[in-house]
Amino acid sequence: MENFKLFKIEDSLKNSLQKMNFTKPTPIQGMAIPVALEGKDILGTAQTGTGKTLAFSIPLINKLILDKNAFALVMCPTRELATQVMAAIKSIISDKINIKTALLIGGEAMQKQLRQLGNRSRIIVGTPGRINDHLKRKSLNLSATKYLVLDETDRMLDMGFTPQIEMILKFVPRDHQTLLFSATLPQNILRISDRYLNKPERISTGATSVPIAKIKQETLQVFKENKYDELIDQFLARKGSILVFVKTKRGADKMVKKLKEEGHSADAIHGDLRQSKRDRVINSFRKGLKRILIATDVAARGLDIPLIQHVINYDLPQVPEDYIHRIGRTARAGSEGSALTFLTPDDRSMWNSINRLIDPNFKSVPSGLRRDSKSKRRGKGTNNKKRKARDGKKSFGSRRQDRSTSFRDKPKSFRKDKSNKPSRDGEKKSFGYKRKSSFIKKNDTKPSGFTNNPNYFGKKPSENTSIDKKKKSFGFKGKKKFKSRNSRPKNFTFKKHRQKRANS
Repeated sequence: MENFKLFKIEDSLKNSLQKMNFTKPTPIQGMAIPVALEGKDILGTAQTGTGKTLAFSIPLINKLILDKNAFALVMCPTRELATQVMAAIKSIISDKINIKTALLIGGEAMQKQLRQLGNRSRIIVGTPGRINDHLKRKSLNLSATKYLVLDETDRMLDMGFTPQIEMILKFVPRDHQTLLFSATLPQNILRISDRYLNKPERISTGATSVPIAKIKQETLQVFKENKYDELIDQFLARKGSILVFVKTKRGADKMVKKLKEEGHSADAIHGDLRQSKRDRVINSFRKGLKRILIATDVAARGLDIPLIQHVINYDLPQVPEDYIHRIGRTARAGSEGSALTFLTPDDRSMWNSINRLIDPNFKSVPSGLRRDSKSKRRGKGTNNKKRKARDGKKSFGSRRQDRSTSFRDKPKSFRKDKSNKPSRDGEKKSFGYKRKSSFIKKNDTKPSGFTNNPNYFGKKPSENTSIDKKKKSFGFKGKKKFKSRNSRPKNFTFKKHRQKRANS
């Protein structure tokens, strides 16, 4: 379909779409909407940012216009995504359509949601946890549900919502239409489809595991202790809004605090924030009041912020599929964007898994990260001035070390070190030999390659200096020490300690 007017939908819905300037459907919309209007189940896969929300919202609303007694349930993995889906639905529900809605998510007052449900809301959008809460309270009745949507299903399963989803489906009548949408299509999605969908129509817009083509992907090999400083360099070198993904909530808060101290416009979003705080952070970032947003994977799905120019993976995701969803936050709605991934020696295994997901023929990354004494800091002029001012301060996470070599572009940028430099371990020494520090002064020989010692990277020089530390001798300070119990004179006694025991 080249135009929304060609769809067999009600005139009131066509007029609403026209007012919202929705004229030409995206590929997933053009394929899914006609099938959904026919009443068929759908197993839909598409990359993030391709318009999946309207692909199920338009037929959903059209069905409810025709059937005044029908209800619809939309399940989303996160509060943010549920909020955005509800906003999209409300935007195309005009006064003439007059369909009431209810948003059931955690972090918001239960009383507000009870009032919405009491007004005979026919479109329910929510997260599995809060929907289950209402079912247990008997404040939600799903017996008239004729239309069920599972959005970002792969994410819901990854987050452990499978039991909640199965519990909810017990309250939904068998005679209903199900639309399942996902950005990826792992085996657990196929099992869900076989179990709960009725002869679904498979709809896919290209390879489901391949990131959007307009995203420029880069990698930067860096040692752990240099990551924060490299991140600052990226802030100085890039223009526009930046979304940075970190591993933990604590790490996000710690980084934002450090950035604010250094004068950067930054904020954090993660699972510990109240919903009102999340909304303020997202709106502030969306309006351009904040340039940098530090996020955990709670923001990897569903955040619809059209003006994200850059995504930086400061830490790799714990699940390979999340990489696709992370970088999918940029290049929205046909625009271009960039995604930079920091890679430390400890990341090699996960990075291989990510690339095998994208390309099954991908070969493992060789161990090629090495310290380069000749590596120079990027940037000149004002950037250098800002960096020098920062150098006197303690860096985020660890002590400053020499910069690592930058490796951009493709995963194959990992290069084997073909030099004749000695390995870190070197030749084994006899017991008692005091080994020198692995971190050598500038212009000296540097170690190369990934090491098997997990304690090597990210340590201060003093922590890798010696394996032969003197053990403290057992005994009382200032007292005579004996080689063994038998070498002690028979008449020897610990008088003071016996006296203490007698008094105790």
